[in-house]
Amino acid sequence: MNLLFANDTLGQYPPSWYAASTPELTPFDCLRGEVKTDVCVIGAGYTGLSAALHLAQAGRRVVVLDAQRVGFGASGRNGGQLGSGQRVEQDSLQRMVGDSQAMALWDLGQDAKALVKSLIQEHKIDCHLKPGIVWAGSSPSDVRHLHDYADLLRTTYDYDDIRSLSASECYEVCPSPDYKGGVLDSGAAHLHPLAFALGLARAAADASVEIYERSYVHSLEHGTPATIRTDAGRVVADHVVLACNGYLSSLAPSVSARVMPINNFIIATEPLGERTKQVLTQDVAVADSRFVVNYFRLSHDGRLLFGGGESYGYRFPKDIAKTVRKPMEIVFPHLRDVKVDYAWGGTLGITMKRFPYLARVAPNILSASGYSGHGVGTATHAGKLMALAIEGQSDGFDTMGSIPTPAFPGGGALRSPLLVLAMTWYALRDRLGI
Repeated sequence: MNLLFANDTLGQYPPSWYAASTPELTPFDCLRGEVKTDVCVIGAGYTGLSAALHLAQAGRRVVVLDAQRVGFGASGRNGGQLGSGQRVEQDSLQRMVGDSQAMALWDLGQDAKALVKSLIQEHKIDCHLKPGIVWAGSSPSDVRHLHDYADLLRTTYDYDDIRSLSASECYEVCPSPDYKGGVLDSGAAHLHPLAFALGLARAAADASVEIYERSYVHSLEHGTPATIRTDAGRVVADHVVLACNGYLSSLAPSVSARVMPINNFIIATEPLGERTKQVLTQDVAVADSRFVVNYFRLSHDGRLLFGGGESYGYRFPKDIAKTVRKPMEIVFPHLRDVKVDYAWGGTLGITMKRFPYLARVAPNILSASGYSGHGVGTATHAGKLMALAIEGQSDGFDTMGSIPTPAFPGGGALRSPLLVLAMTWYALRDRLGI
C-alpha cells in the first residue's frame, strides 16, 4: 500500500478546514512525454516549492512533479506553527555537537523563520501570519525546564523575544487547567499552512517553474543526467531534489531507513464566538510539553484548531474527531459540548533524533526530510539550502547534514513496531504525569 493514496482521493485535497477556507489553484497538468531540464524536484510541498523557486530565480530550468496536488501533504495539513531554532532544543544540540555547531544550527533555524516571513512579504501571500507561540508545561518539572531553556536562549543565544510565564500568567493567556506555566516566544509565529503552500506555488509558477500534478514518480534512475519516470512520462535532469518527506517510499532506501512516516490529526471546531476567550485571550499558538505534543490556535474565523494524537502504519483512524477530542478535552474540559466541523489527518516524517535529515543521495541527487513537526520553517529553508548547494554554495546544507542520523532499528521492516512500543510508553508517561 502507498501512503500517497491510502487515505486520500487522487487529485483532491483532504476535507480540512484549511482546504475549505482558501481558494484552490487551477490544477496543473499531468506530465506526459519526455522533458529535459536542469533540475527535477520531486514533491510540491514547502521543501520542493522553495527549492524550485530559488533555483528558478538563479536562472535554472526547473520541473516539479507531485503525485497529488501542490501542498497536498503535510505542508497543507499541519498546525501552522513557525517555531524558533531547530526541532531539537539548543541544550540538547550542545550535548550532541558542541557549543560552536549548536550556535551555527541556531542561526540556521533563525534564518528559516526569517525566510518564511520574507517570502510571505515579497510574494504577498495572504496566509494570516501572526506572531507568538506559547510553550506550555503540564507539570512543575516541565515548567522548570521551559523556564531554564528560556534563560539559556536569552543568555547564550542573545534571543530576547522569549519570556517565562508563571502559572497565573500562562492561565491569563490560555485558560486551561492542564498547564502550570510556560514561555511565550513572540519571535515565533503561526499561519494558514495551505495558503502559504499555495502562495509558494504561485510564486514558483510566476518564476517559470514547470509544475506537474497527478504525476506519481515510480522510479528514479541514477546517472548524469538522472531519469525520473512517471506513469505517463519521464524527466531527464542534471540534478534531482527529493522533497517527499513522509511520502518518499522506495525512491531512496537510504533515506527511507532514517525517515519514518507517522500520522498526526487535527480538528476544527465550530466557530466559538465569545467562547474563544475560554481558549486563548491573545492571538497566539500553543504547543505543550507532552511527548506526543498537543498544539492549537484560533482560526481567523474563531474556531479552535486543535492537533493531537498519532498513529503508525498506513490507515488513519475511522473516527479522527474522536481521536483528537480525547487530548482536547484534557486541555479544555469546558469544551466537551463544542461541535467539531472538520477533522483530518496528515503524514509527516520523523527521525530517531528528531533532527531533519539532509543528505546527498548521489552527487547530483539531494534530499531533505524528517522535519519531525518543525517543518513550516525548516522545510522551506531546506529547499533554499538545496538550491544553494546545487549552485555551489553548500555551507548551510552541509552544516544541517552533518548531524549523524541513525537508521531506525531493522530499517523499514521493524521500525514501525518498535516505534509504536516506544510511543506507547511515552504516552503512558504523559497520562501518568511522570
